[in-house]
Amino acid sequence: MTKFFNKNKQLIIITLNVLIFIVLFTILALGVALAGAPVPIDEVVARLQQTYDKTRDFSASFIQETTIQSIKKTEIEEGTVFFKNPKNLLWNYSKPKAKKMVINPRKTWLYLPQDKVAYTQEADYTFKSSILMKFLSGLGKLKNDFIIKYVEPEALDKQGNYLLILTPLEKNPSLNPFQITVDKSTSLILRVSFEDTMGNSTVLKFSNISTNTGLSEKMFQFKPPDGVSIFDMP
Repeated sequence: MTKFFNKNKQLIIITLNVLIFIVLFTILALGVALAGAPVPIDEVVARLQQTYDKTRDFSASFIQETTIQSIKKTEIEEGTVFFKNPKNLLWNYSKPKAKKMVINPRKTWLYLPQDKVAYTQEADYTFKSSILMKFLSGLGKLKNDFIIKYVEPEALDKQGNYLLILTPLEKNPSLNPFQITVDKSTSLILRVSFEDTMGNSTVLKFSNISTNTGLSEKMFQFKPPDGVSIFDMP
């Protein structure tokens, strides 16, 4: 059990951080109309909040690039992410290896089909961060939970896209400041980047984003196939 868990511990650490990034900023940036010079940051935050309040569900394709500092290696993975308010999240990795993270109001599952193993824990333990709990429950307030600023000294990248940095106010070792890039024309999230406490860095890129399509809660349920060993997450 320990061998399998250690092999995929980085996936769990990354995913618990990315819950915030996905729920907040893949959703929130959809409604931000930015053009020309950067608008006042309070106006950006207000528009983000309005979009979040209106979003019931979403889906998106993603590419995840993770650099493991200790071995100087970058891993690239692809898949699709789905969210339904409240507290339902599905990460479906398809390349280079299939794996699945399923979170619903009751359970969290990490399923590794090639290893024929699944890990599980109670959702309350997964949601131990108050910020995660609020935003996954549809109750999050950006101004109460983050310091949001333009990146300094340059608020725009070379293509004129907007660069924002967000610092969680909650003191939690798994929640570090992170940076997002917002497309100047479409207002979609192009890139999310952050580092964890071990110095590992992650970049997420999103495409094919859809919102409020009426996702079924059934897709956020998981039953391990026959022959799969089931363990509690350490």
